[in-house]
Amino acid sequence: MLKALSARSIASRLFLSAAFWSTLILALAGLGLSALNARWTEAHFDDELGVYLKALVANVAIPSDETKGAAPAAVAPQFELAFSGWYWQITRLDATPPEIRASKSLFATQLPRLVAVNPDHGEILSGYVIGPGGHELRMIEREIDAGDEGRYLVQVAANADVIEGQERSFQWALAATFLTLALALIGSTGLAVRFGLRPLRVLQEGVASIRRGETERIAGEFPEDVAPLATEVNQLLDANREIVERARTQVGNLAHALKTPLSVLVNEADSRSPGLPEKVREQTAIMRRQVTFYLDRARVAARARTIGVVTEVKPVVEGLVRTFEKVHAERGLTFAVDMPDGLKFRGEAQDLNDLIGNLLDNAGKWAREGVSVRASREPGPRDAAPFLLAEIDDDGPGLDESARAQALERGKRLDESRPGSGLGLSIVVELAAIYGGSLRLDESPLGGLRAILRLPCV
Repeated sequence: MLKALSARSIASRLFLSAAFWSTLILALAGLGLSALNARWTEAHFDDELGVYLKALVANVAIPSDETKGAAPAAVAPQFELAFSGWYWQITRLDATPPEIRASKSLFATQLPRLVAVNPDHGEILSGYVIGPGGHELRMIEREIDAGDEGRYLVQVAANADVIEGQERSFQWALAATFLTLALALIGSTGLAVRFGLRPLRVLQEGVASIRRGETERIAGEFPEDVAPLATEVNQLLDANREIVERARTQVGNLAHALKTPLSVLVNEADSRSPGLPEKVREQTAIMRRQVTFYLDRARVAARARTIGVVTEVKPVVEGLVRTFEKVHAERGLTFAVDMPDGLKFRGEAQDLNDLIGNLLDNAGKWAREGVSVRASREPGPRDAAPFLLAEIDDDGPGLDESARAQALERGKRLDESRPGSGLGLSIVVELAAIYGGSLRLDESPLGGLRAILRLPCV
């Protein structure tokens, strides 16, 4: 049964759970109220019998000469009718045999005594007994000591059907009221569940319309509990769309890059040049480098979308700094690091190593005396994810605005006097873009170039 319930929809689970607990609470409340009403009805009935008992006790305790030994005057008309269901009886306990005076309604029958658990002289006892005709009676009794007049047991009883009738009427009314309340609660629960889960149905319809190709994103206003889910779905769709688009771009770039070496090989083959083997080796080496380059970019793109992969920034940067301090030890360059502990990049450690490493490599080549590395956490707009902001400064000659723009273009080399391929900054731009970040160049307060790297973080 539990397995079947777990397979139901959320709406069914919420509705059945709420209906079960509402019904159980109402049932327990009904039982409690019914028990309280039974006690109250008995207490009220005992109070009514107590009025007659007091009148009889007063008659016995303070007898007049005219009434001594005689039956008391009529307490109420119902005690005068035979077997009416209302009875009283006075028994003198110190006489042998006991002297009994009773209402006319007893009609030569007698009332039994109640058995007291802890008898206390003068205490009023109450309980149920079997009276004339085998009917159940509710009875109260009290034993009094009239001194020289003797000891008496005064009893008053009435048919218990009156109590049962009142309790039954209350129970039927209570059952009808609680049944109506239960139906109202179940109905309101169904409406509340339907209304509360409506945003999920809207979200489901939005996903279905995307799958059918009718829309590209989930649109609409959602409650704050569901809005993050809709945002995550939209971001997942954007990420998938971006991956597909990037794959198309990489395939196109690879095809374009291979086109020239293939044309060279075809031309060499057509001309039957004696240098064909050497040309084949040369062009295939170029093709291998191109394939490796674009495969690396594809791997980076795949890693960039891996969920749950984070890298602590400071250990990576400190490791790179130690490496470059050794590389530039002869020049006496100093590398200053300023960043908090616990700053984490949302991505692979190898990619962070490539990003920061290329920027430190470039800064170290042009710096005169030192390089500064700073990083901090930058909050994202509204509910967007935060970003890691890294700034690498050097005290080199720097670049003007037009030169900074050219430096970010792939394949541009601004100065041949320094070793390297000249592609470092453009690779950083491409790699940062894969992670949804960016690279910007600006003037450094140290007098050289400042590289501002912006990446996603946690």
